[in-house]
Amino acid sequence: MTTRRLRLGMVGGGEGSFIGAVHRLAARMDDQYELVAGAFSSDRERGARSGAALHVPSDRIYPDFETMAQAEAARDDRIDVVSVVTPNDSHAAICSAFLRAGIGVICDKPLTTTIEDARSLRTLVRQTGLPFIVTHTYAGYPMVREARAMVAAGALGTIRLVQVEYPQDWLSEPVRSKQADWRVDPAKSGPTGCTGDIGTHAHHLACYVSGLEVETLLAELSTMVPGRALDDNVGMLLRYKGGARGMLWASQVAPGDANGLRVRVYGERGSLFWVQQFPNQLQHTPLGEATRTLFLGMKGLSPVAVAGARVPAGHPEGYLEAFAQLYTDAAAVIRAHADGHRADTELDLLPGIDAGVRGVAFIMAALRSSEAGGCWTAIED
Repeated sequence: MTTRRLRLGMVGGGEGSFIGAVHRLAARMDDQYELVAGAFSSDRERGARSGAALHVPSDRIYPDFETMAQAEAARDDRIDVVSVVTPNDSHAAICSAFLRAGIGVICDKPLTTTIEDARSLRTLVRQTGLPFIVTHTYAGYPMVREARAMVAAGALGTIRLVQVEYPQDWLSEPVRSKQADWRVDPAKSGPTGCTGDIGTHAHHLACYVSGLEVETLLAELSTMVPGRALDDNVGMLLRYKGGARGMLWASQVAPGDANGLRVRVYGERGSLFWVQQFPNQLQHTPLGEATRTLFLGMKGLSPVAVAGARVPAGHPEGYLEAFAQLYTDAAAVIRAHADGHRADTELDLLPGIDAGVRGVAFIMAALRSSEAGGCWTAIED
């Protein structure tokens, strides 16, 4: 395996899919994977067209994921890992099928639409010992990893406050498109809309950088667009294990914010501030001192931030590179697993099955809290 690209399969991601194309670009960026198989659509003809357009061999373009899992498991040149880039409702069944076939998984978030399915997947991952990665994209940014390393090294002292927000505007009015339709459909998206789609990213980012876990939350899920079946705005208060406090706001009805993800972490000795639209910068303010801006590529950054940079300092890197970092880390995990040991990234930087289950538990706690009129609710993963 060390002398070749990893053989990648994909379920979903066919014609009209935004995130499928992102996964494929990310997988190619560091030349670690080759797309060789797929079940690209629940529509057989669309799946066949998509596979042909992606230059996948015709005998490895499958009509459905069950056929793909069984056929690939029987091949000598079977895929090394499968990417699952379908709507949320199908994640559990697809991931289970490939894990039972002995194939590792890279899955979009949220992991599943129910906590029971998430827990079942966690049990299956632990039983099989196979690699399982959840694509919380923003964990791949070098300066997010720098922030995480600084917090872990004690640069801020004891963490007191964590504030995170993720506003978007693309669902500010009724929208009809492949990307919008399933996200506002409870049968496809699950019991939440905005909370599951981008609130989970905000929750993971806040925990990833701060090194803390949310213990309880108080949430209000709102639906602003008339006739919409799921929430398009959520606000909540957070209580972290250890005593820190926080707030989270996510919205898809915030005109002027295309993708305004921001996180602030405040400790007893200073603060950090990162903005996704300016991802190569990290603001650090030691208590009583002037704010200093750290830039990707500058001297003195942590090894994890240096390792994540691909171009010389001053050259912009962004979303696709962050996504690619997750795929590159995943490749290290898959190769290490094949050699019978664990990769360092698996133990530290890469979101896995536990992060996936925690994300679903977060969604369910937020929903329970909101439905109860806004009460403190424990996250039970």
